[in-house]
Amino acid sequence: MPLLHAAWMFYSQHSALVINALGLFYALSGSWLLLATQIRSARSLSQLATSPAGVNQEPSPATLRINRMFNRVGGLCLGAGLLLSLISTQL
Repeated sequence: MPLLHAAWMFYSQHSALVINALGLFYALSGSWLLLATQIRSARSLSQLATSPAGVNQEPSPATLRINRMFNRVGGLCLGAGLLLSLISTQL
């Protein structure tokens, strides 16, 4: 039996399980992205704290924009995971 045919048979028999697994994947990737962004900003602030006092003590606007975008995408992934989990309970 071909692999895609077996996957389709499994999906058609257990659609709620597959949708819930997809929601779990989205939630895990979103939480990883939020965690990685927090670690990235903490590392950036610690590097700024150890730099000489004459240097600008704020992150660049580009860094702040990237962190804000990563936080939004991570939040959207968590929301999509929650939505898929709620949908899978209705099937």
